Amino acid sequence: MLKKIPFIFTGLVLFITSYSQPKFLTPEDASNNNPALYPKSLKNLSWVPNSPYYSYTTEKALVKVHSQTEKVDTILQLSKLNQLLVQNNQKARKSFPTISWLNGQEIWFKLGPTFYRYNVHEQTLWIVAKLPEEAENADFCEKKPAVAYTLSNNLFIILNGKEIALSDEKEPGIVYGSERVHRNEWGISKGTFWSPDGNLLAFYRMDETMVTNYPLVNIEPRPAKVENTRYPMVGMPIHKVSVGVYNIETETTVYLDTQRPDYDYLTNITWSPNSKKIYVVILNRAQNHMWLNRYDALTGTFEKTLFEETHEKYVEPERGPWFLPNKSNHFVWFSERDGFDHLYLYDGEGKLIRQLTSGPWVVKQIVGFSEKTNEVIFSSTQDSPLETNIYAVHIDNSKIRKISALGGMHTALISPDGSFLIDSYSTPLFPRRIELINIKNLKIKNLFTAENPLKEYHLGKTQVFTLKNEEGTDLYCRMIIPPDLDSTEKYPVIVYVYGGPHAQLITNGWLNGAGLYLNYLAQQGYIVFTLDNRGSANRGFEFESVIHRKVGELEARDQMVGVKYLKSLPFVDTTRIGVDGWSYGGFMTINLLLKYPGVFKAATAGGPVCDWKYYEAMYGERYMDTPEENPEGYKASSLIEQAVQLEDRLMVIHCTTDPVVVWQNSLQFVKACIEKGKMIDYFVYPGHSHNVQGPDRAHLIRKIEDYFKRNL
Repeated sequence: MLKKIPFIFTGLVLFITSYSQPKFLTPEDASNNNPALYPKSLKNLSWVPNSPYYSYTTEKALVKVHSQTEKVDTILQLSKLNQLLVQNNQKARKSFPTISWLNGQEIWFKLGPTFYRYNVHEQTLWIVAKLPEEAENADFCEKKPAVAYTLSNNLFIILNGKEIALSDEKEPGIVYGSERVHRNEWGISKGTFWSPDGNLLAFYRMDETMVTNYPLVNIEPRPAKVENTRYPMVGMPIHKVSVGVYNIETETTVYLDTQRPDYDYLTNITWSPNSKKIYVVILNRAQNHMWLNRYDALTGTFEKTLFEETHEKYVEPERGPWFLPNKSNHFVWFSERDGFDHLYLYDGEGKLIRQLTSGPWVVKQIVGFSEKTNEVIFSSTQDSPLETNIYAVHIDNSKIRKISALGGMHTALISPDGSFLIDSYSTPLFPRRIELINIKNLKIKNLFTAENPLKEYHLGKTQVFTLKNEEGTDLYCRMIIPPDLDSTEKYPVIVYVYGGPHAQLITNGWLNGAGLYLNYLAQQGYIVFTLDNRGSANRGFEFESVIHRKVGELEARDQMVGVKYLKSLPFVDTTRIGVDGWSYGGFMTINLLLKYPGVFKAATAGGPVCDWKYYEAMYGERYMDTPEENPEGYKASSLIEQAVQLEDRLMVIHCTTDPVVVWQNSLQFVKACIEKGKMIDYFVYPGHSHNVQGPDRAHLIRKIEDYFKRNL
């Protein structure tokens, strides 16, 4: 039996549904270890190359559907795939693996270390490459039967079943083809790059021999074993990187002529459509000057700097040039030069043709190009900073029109001929909807609507709203109240914080971006509050970069705007406000306690940066410069320096083999607390890296919950 209980909530009448047999989340659910609570989707959804079909897998088959006639064809039965796998000494599968199309006739997929190709017309399956078990950074070439991969610090290719060694480096501090170049800043997610024609492979070579070896301790062996990682702390020597190009036909390697004294970071490697040129976005160590350079791919010769960008704070290139399919001598460039990430159209020699998008909003991704309408399709926050919607901009006149119909968080796939989009999105009301959109006339056909996987769970009410900070800037907030909240009672609050660059916690997507963990805490009787302060993402350069050289100051002042609001609510127990955060959020958690003692009764801080001098150079110097250049900023933001201010209950949590925020941070903070006579609680997760994942995450959630129950 259900009944609705009304109560007055800041001027709004809310109805909370009361369940006679309510269902509650568990820590295992909250740690994302229950697949039943994931929103369902169409698996392996993609467009079939050079065709009007899209495809996806069901439980039993790979099917394709004509985008106009809706005709459905079965391409491959799972039973047939299993028959072929068994013939190749593989185990039969209960479901399809992740599948990608090579062309209109072939798909490829990976099972363990083995790469397969399947011809849908001939119904034949064959092995492209079987990598060593220890192989990493596998990169499949769709133009040739080839796979690039790394073993230890060296780079290899398997081509036509033959292994080719591109390096034979005995010095472990020199690494080829690794995705961790520049510690994955500037959008770097891989270390190898196949040319469009598949004849050339560009790759990073990273010399870390000058970087300090940082000890991480593996406690599993007896005795424990030191496993060093190269960790370039701010102001200290950083690695040197070069870009090599291996030619499959000549079996030779050349290196791009990028070695100039003030070129420290080689980011965003991009091939020209004809495979003859390579573009590299180069950044100086100060990160305030960027060059877009072009090189001859066959000789490595530097050809031209197409243009430069500078800024007194920093320049942060996260993407390379994006070439128009119908005009290979024109490309689109992302830039924040006018204060927001927007699109600019250039010719192949670096001449600006026009700015395509503008306004106080952020372009997030390019989806593709429609030759039918001569438009670049992209996603942006034009309607709201809380949303990612799909738009089109005409390359001749910069006219923009909206493609997606409903607001929310959208991602899209464009058809090969640019006529249709597959739009997948969520809103606070539904977890996923997938639609087929005709780009020209915007007609929509629903392909899939997921059921609410939490419909049987008794969740609290979520409200999203804005508060103004001291400068009159709107700050987005999210508050989850406990189920069946009694407005005559007073409830404790947990402020969940991140607060740093490149992150946005509050959206108009499913669960308003809160996830299951925060909803679990609300079910335990806490009001859970989050505020995206200045310094967080998707509000423009000034909003995010205001933290430059003084991290922790303005972010904390914005967070206190939220605390002031919470204290104004009649059902908030103002003596029982807690705060929780991880990584930058861990830094912010302790920072808030030290700057505003007595405001928060208890806090949990995971993986916290406790002094930015212990953080890595690429990220740290962007926002803080070096300790030598900004001694006052480093001192003011050091939690270790301010440990004497600690008055409230605090539990610090750290993973013992964290390679991102090294353990030294929180150990030094604990040491300072001891020296100042400050009581502190501390807990470690042995063997985990920057956060606790897998089955142990449920333990972490229980640990945090227990701490708040005992201290808040």
